[in-house]
Amino acid sequence: MFSIIPRDTGFFDLMERSAAVVVRAAQAYAALTHHYERRDQYVAEIRQAERDGDQVTHDTLIKLDTTFITPFDREDIHNLMKMMDDVIDEIDAASKRLTLYQIPAASDWLVRQTDVLLESSKLVADAVRTLRDIKHINGLQQTLVRIHELENIGDETNHAAVAALLNNSTDAIFAIKWKEIHDLTERAIDRCEDIADTIQAIVLKNT
Repeated sequence: MFSIIPRDTGFFDLMERSAAVVVRAAQAYAALTHHYERRDQYVAEIRQAERDGDQVTHDTLIKLDTTFITPFDREDIHNLMKMMDDVIDEIDAASKRLTLYQIPAASDWLVRQTDVLLESSKLVADAVRTLRDIKHINGLQQTLVRIHELENIGDETNHAAVAALLNNSTDAIFAIKWKEIHDLTERAIDRCEDIADTIQAIVLKNT
């Protein structure tokens, strides 16, 4: 049915901007672990992504406060944006620990984690784009299922990494530092799954 209320695409633009920043941060984090000799460059890129993510979240909060009609529940939009910002914050925190703790090289476990996180972040961006046309969401379910699969892979990788640290490291402080980095990275992957759940809920409420 024809609506006399103009369709405001601003929230979709903001959600997609935030998702793009998530991908940027995840790409820089994965690149950091694959090319650790250039870590300072990638840590700086992640830091800039964190600032950009904060700005998009701030812009969204202002728009929520000043917009009478929103495409979805305000709480859902707010939660979705906060979760995407959380992914970026976790990546930023993990990358900072690598330099703060003077970690000499990225472990194979961390490389695997960041690869999982990058794939998951790209799928999050794909899922967010489908919200523009919520009546035509072909392929969304497969995307969400894959994000859940990646979260399971991330969990398994994190557990294996921590077990290897506990079993093989003779330096307790070293093991604690690495565990913190792995846990922060896993939390970023977990947040991608939370985003998938939120998108699923939005779709169910609005179709």
